[in-house]
Amino acid sequence: MNPSVVLIEDETDIAELIAYNFRKAGFIIQIFLRGSEGLEYVRRNPPDLVILDVMLPDLDGFEICRRLRADERLARTPVIFLTARGEEVDRVVGLEIGGDDYVVKPFSPRELVARARAVMRRRADFPEKKAVIEVPGLRLNGVTQEVLVRGRAVELSALEFKLLHLLASHPRRVFSREQLLDQVWGSDCFVTPRTVDVHIRRLREKIEVQPDSPQYIQTVRGVGYRFTPQSAHS
Repeated sequence: MNPSVVLIEDETDIAELIAYNFRKAGFIIQIFLRGSEGLEYVRRNPPDLVILDVMLPDLDGFEICRRLRADERLARTPVIFLTARGEEVDRVVGLEIGGDDYVVKPFSPRELVARARAVMRRRADFPEKKAVIEVPGLRLNGVTQEVLVRGRAVELSALEFKLLHLLASHPRRVFSREQLLDQVWGSDCFVTPRTVDVHIRRLREKIEVQPDSPQYIQTVRGVGYRFTPQSAHS
């Protein structure tokens, strides 16, 4: 079955160019020029991928992504931002609120198709096998993105949740920094492996009893990180 894409882009010429290339590549694509109309369609007909312009005449792309991530049925739908805003702060915001990739205009339509395939492939390679992951002292809800640490709700950014959920979904598996960058930030991300260390430190501060002596997220020296499903009090 051909993968389905919803494109929300208010520039008609760009939208038609993207649609032509995606249809040529075997995708089924629907175009919407207004954010509210596109969001309503996505809610009624969940696609395999959403491509969002950031600067839209009504709802901007960031707000649409936030609403998708807050919807249980759409929280895992891959999102690619497509925008003329290429500043680093905009890219960081897009990734932090749950975007899977960020493409800056002008762009190559063929490259956008390749990025779309890469995003969907990453999702397929690491499917959400459990809606809820629960180990002593820690509970993750992969649909609502709620986190309970020893019974207390903890607020994580979308990016922090993706990182923790990936690790917790594969207990005791060691991930290199490069693998985590690829799966959480995207293979074409602009950040460095040091970014992974920064987010791991933030996660430890939020979920570990002793962040300097972590029980859940452990460092494997010279390799990367792994999640150990044991009580933080053990």
